[in-house]
Amino acid sequence: MFQDFNATSTPEQGPPRLAALRQELVTEGLDGFLVPRADAHQGEYVAARDDRLAWLTGFTGSAGFCAALTDTAGVFVDGRYRVQVKQQVADVFTPVDWPETQLGPWLRSHAAAGAKIGFDPWLHTIDQIEALSKALKGSDISIVPVQNMVDRIWEDQPDPPQAPVVAQPRALAGESHADKRARLAQMVSQKGCRAAVITLPDSIAWLLNIRGADIPRNPVPHGFAILHDTGHMDLFIDPVKLEALEDDHLGPDIREHVPDLFLTTLRTLSGPVLLDASSAPVAVQEALATAGIDMMRGDDPCALPKARKNDVEVQGTTEAHLRDAAAVCDFLAWFDAHAQTGITEIDVVTRLEEARRATNALLDISFDTIAGTGPNGAVIHYRVTHDTNRTLQDGDLLVLDSGGQYRDGTTDITRTLPVGNVGAEERAAFTRVLQGVIAISKLRWPQGLAGKHLEAVGRVPLWAAGQDFDHGLGHGVGVYLCVHEGPQRLSRMSDVPLEAGMILSNEPGYYRPGAFGIRIENLVLVEKAPALASGDTHREMLQFKTLTWVPIDRKLIETSLLTPDERAWIDAYHATCRHILTPRLAKDVAFWLDRATAPL
Repeated sequence: MFQDFNATSTPEQGPPRLAALRQELVTEGLDGFLVPRADAHQGEYVAARDDRLAWLTGFTGSAGFCAALTDTAGVFVDGRYRVQVKQQVADVFTPVDWPETQLGPWLRSHAAAGAKIGFDPWLHTIDQIEALSKALKGSDISIVPVQNMVDRIWEDQPDPPQAPVVAQPRALAGESHADKRARLAQMVSQKGCRAAVITLPDSIAWLLNIRGADIPRNPVPHGFAILHDTGHMDLFIDPVKLEALEDDHLGPDIREHVPDLFLTTLRTLSGPVLLDASSAPVAVQEALATAGIDMMRGDDPCALPKARKNDVEVQGTTEAHLRDAAAVCDFLAWFDAHAQTGITEIDVVTRLEEARRATNALLDISFDTIAGTGPNGAVIHYRVTHDTNRTLQDGDLLVLDSGGQYRDGTTDITRTLPVGNVGAEERAAFTRVLQGVIAISKLRWPQGLAGKHLEAVGRVPLWAAGQDFDHGLGHGVGVYLCVHEGPQRLSRMSDVPLEAGMILSNEPGYYRPGAFGIRIENLVLVEKAPALASGDTHREMLQFKTLTWVPIDRKLIETSLLTPDERAWIDAYHATCRHILTPRLAKDVAFWLDRATAPL
């Protein structure tokens, strides 16, 4: 099993660890310290060594931070984790609703007059610290860079990860890394810069056609890089990781260095140097500034090219999704036969992973499978453990969110499944969520619109019933890279225009705390929309192409709430599932699929 079921949250350890941190504050002459869920590379996911927020507080969510002051400690989390944080932290920590409550105003209200708040300049981006400084302007509260204070008290802190780096074949990448570097170097030069600093692990992995395993579930290596306007590159990575890489993969244009030389090399550059202030840590800015090197703000040069999947990547991930869909159908056939036989959430996770492993192509799961029944389904990022494992009961809804990492693609799919007889309220809410999925799937929009312009479309059916959900409608997804990929998102916070080749999730939901949860998720590909039959073309239009082909449980659909067009969409979707998956399935699973995809 890739996934285990051991509890990783340790709320009981929070009070003594917070007390030890506060003693360090006294020693350092500080009044507080900021503990983000971040590492020096500023990606979304962290290795065990860098999971300081979980170690200190017990909160294991993928986003959040703690502001630990001498007399209070706020744990800031967004809407995905409001239920989870209350279950995982001791009462010495105070959950804070973020981003509704911002750190700056909170510090103004809770920090003492003249307070000095420490932060690790490797663990905060330039944008974050500038925003905080602006929010504290006019107060007598100051923020000061210090060496990490959690590391001082974490006696058994894990070692840095050293997973081997492997090549991603050009046959799957669709472009050599030499061509990528040349293309991006020209972009850097056109901006008037001599070099660009790259810190995000998935950017480096994509640019160099390499993969690693330094972060759980995400096939990326830790490292730093400097891309020069000549196309040459300085790569800062532990040489042990490169031992398994083919000798000629990187080539002579890439100079390899140990990570300790990163800051030293930065100070030798000729400016201007391109920096992404949203992902570069403050330590990088400080190194360049002390050397008097000019800097220019701009996006990570890999971000958009990586998001725009080329034809080879689209072909590969399409096959990965069909392979994965067949495995999920194998599981669903088993589930329908066993849902009321006393199985547990752990049984569900185990059987689904077995189905994916049977493809003989699964390299890892793309995140820990979420399998929450009844009230556990209302915990948006629920992770079952031996302590929380629940037996499925009649009337339950099961929220099953899972995915696989394959050499040719990354998958992410959510299905909500009934256990026995489900109530009318749950069926109505499920149908509204499904209507949101359909609305996004059918959408056409003018080129140039961003996720924030579109995501409300997937919420309208829920809004009409006075319902909503506290997460984005969709996130970007990589190709054998991170299952959460930026900059593309279907979110009211995203102003990045969607472009052809981008992959996103389409996942509205509804959650009733203490009762049940619902989520339906397909992955979709942005593509150019064909001309209308009328021939009217006022501007270039885009649309979504569905990548995920797995039946949606018909037993949960309240057909009286559907329009004729929505019924037709569901029947067409199921007909396509049946057509493309049947040849990939065993006879008994194909028989199940035929029944599961019957017209409404």
